[in-house]
Amino acid sequence: MTEAAGRDAEHDLESRFEATISRDQRIEPRDWMPEGYRRTLIRQIAQHAHSEIIGMQPEGEWITRAPSLRRKAILFAKVQDEAGHGLYLYSAAETLGIDRAELTERLLEGRQKYSSIFNYPTLSYADVGVIGWFVDGAAICNQVPLCRSSYGPYARAMVRICKEESFHQRQGYELLMTMMRGTDAQREMVQDAVDRWWWPSLMMFGPPDDDSPNSAQSMAWKIKRHSNDELRRRFVDMTVPQAAKLGVTLPDPELRWNEERGHHDFGTPDFSELKEVISGNGPCNTERIERRRAAHEEGAWVRAAASAHAAKQAARAREEAVA
Repeated sequence: MTEAAGRDAEHDLESRFEATISRDQRIEPRDWMPEGYRRTLIRQIAQHAHSEIIGMQPEGEWITRAPSLRRKAILFAKVQDEAGHGLYLYSAAETLGIDRAELTERLLEGRQKYSSIFNYPTLSYADVGVIGWFVDGAAICNQVPLCRSSYGPYARAMVRICKEESFHQRQGYELLMTMMRGTDAQREMVQDAVDRWWWPSLMMFGPPDDDSPNSAQSMAWKIKRHSNDELRRRFVDMTVPQAAKLGVTLPDPELRWNEERGHHDFGTPDFSELKEVISGNGPCNTERIERRRAAHEEGAWVRAAASAHAAKQAARAREEAVA
């Protein structure tokens, strides 16, 4: 093939890709895609998968300290769900031609990120409820549109994940409602957790739109459907009436309803703090990665055993085929 013919073929593939995106149809693993699209997906899906796995830690710390067998079982089930979400997402990333082991290596070496929210400590049992209400609520705002992502495996994985995240959000809110009907100390515990988690939860959506280097292209490719600031506003509008029903105060003196805009006005998170946490300087960054690294190393024998078993099964299948 001549150089000119190669350029024409590449242009034709790009045209078909763009036409598929413009028709709101899905890109599938065997379809041609620009290398930038593939890299963007790997970065986003991997960050999402890492977040689910790292996100098991803050709440997992409270499984043995939950106040009843029922609460222990609820929390244990939620942490198991998060492990499953990571599995779905790593599997989706693998359809893009990257190995899960490499993604884990990139995380442990600091070459890939996870959500900043999981670098904050869970200081009381009320934090478990607030994580369900705020963090999973923010995840729902962010992830439901991803069910319409232009990349098929990612969109399909998100359908089940969003159903389970919605259940987690309701579990967290139910826990807080129970605590708010309890003692003064319990109500104070809930308000303290709300005060500590509100601003980090708003930062979950990422930097402001004018400081977000990847959002515009991701939206053009329809990997994501809404900007960071739009998703943040949706979360605030959703959460304010829930806070009123719960009986807690959101720690933002600028928070008020704007009749003209039909949305709430609210203060600006400290995005310099977000940058610090993303850079590895949050309260629990080192602890989270060290625990993930230890778990990975301690599980090496399981991976080796699984690989040996798979090789043995494949050899047996080949022998039976020859026989």
